[in-house]
Amino acid sequence: MGNVGRYDPRMRDHERLDAEIAAHYAEVPERDRLTRGHWVLERERTWELLGRHLPPPPAVVLDVGGAAGVYALPLAERGYEVHLVDPLARHVEQALGASAGQPAAPLASATVGDARRLERRDASADAVLLLGPLYHLTGRADRVAALGEARRVLRPGGVVAAAAISRFASTYDGLLRGFLDEPGFEAIVERDVREGQHRNPTGRPQWFTTAYFHLPDELGREVADAGLRLQALVAVEGPGGILPDAGERLADPARRERFLAAIRRVEAEPSLLGASPHLLAVATGRAEPPDHPGAVEAPPVGGAAAHIRSVGTVAHARLGEGSASTG
Repeated sequence: MGNVGRYDPRMRDHERLDAEIAAHYAEVPERDRLTRGHWVLERERTWELLGRHLPPPPAVVLDVGGAAGVYALPLAERGYEVHLVDPLARHVEQALGASAGQPAAPLASATVGDARRLERRDASADAVLLLGPLYHLTGRADRVAALGEARRVLRPGGVVAAAAISRFASTYDGLLRGFLDEPGFEAIVERDVREGQHRNPTGRPQWFTTAYFHLPDELGREVADAGLRLQALVAVEGPGGILPDAGERLADPARRERFLAAIRRVEAEPSLLGASPHLLAVATGRAEPPDHPGAVEAPPVGGAAAHIRSVGTVAHARLGEGSASTG
C-alpha cells in the first residue's frame, strides 16, 4: 500500500482519515477473520438473518462494501447473481481472485466504488447488502446518502440489509479483554460512548480504526430518513457477543442450537439491542422519501471525514487480532 496511512499535515481531514482506514485494512486479514474464534458468531448470525430476509435465488444482490467476498462468494454459489462493490482495490482484487476459483458460480462483477454514489441503474437489484459502509461513514449525512443510494437501486419489493456497530461495543471489549487497563483506551471508549465517534490515535490494529458507533434507535431513524421502510432492527450477536467461547459453543452440536436459540429469542428486544456488538437493520423501499430527507429527531452526532472513501469493509465485532468490536 506504499505510503497509505502515513500522516501528512498537508492532507485535508477526510484524506487523512481515508488513509488511516485503508492502512488498517491493509494490515487486517479480512478474508479470514470470520472463520475463527469468537468472530464465527458474527458470521453465523449474519447468515441466519440473511437467510430469513433475502429473496430466493436467482435474485440480483448488490453487496456494497463486500470486502474480499466473505458473503458475496457463498451467495453466488447458492445461485444468486452477485455484484460486489468495495472502496479498496485490494479487497476487489481478492474477491476477483476467489471468484475465479469457483468457476461454476463466479461473481457477476466486482468493482471499486463508493456506497454514496453507486454506479448502477435505478431499480436494478433485488437486495442490497450494506454490511460495513455505515461503520466508516462518520458523518450522518453520508450514512443517509449511502442508505438512499441503496433505496435508489432497489427494485420494488426488494430488501436492504444494513449493519452497524453498537455505541457500547468498545466498552464491553475494554472490560472483557482488558484493554481498559492499558493507557489510552479509556479515552477512546469515553468518546465512543459520548458521541459515537471512534478514533484510534495509537494505530494499534487491535483497537480498530476510524468509525462511527450507532445507538439502535439512531440507526432506525437514518433508515427512515433515507426513504426506506424499516422491517426489522435486530441484534446480530446479541448476548452471545460477550462470550469469549462463542466459537466453541457453535462447534459443539449439543450446545449450538441452544446457544443460537437464546440469541434469537431476544434479538429484537429493545432493552438489549445496544449490548450487541453489531446491529442489523432490514428495510424495504417505499414510494416517496420522507418530507424532510436527512432530518433528525435528535441533535446530529458530529462526524469528521464527510468524504471518506473507505466505506465498505466488513468490520469486526471485537477488538483483538487486527479487529474490533468497533467494527
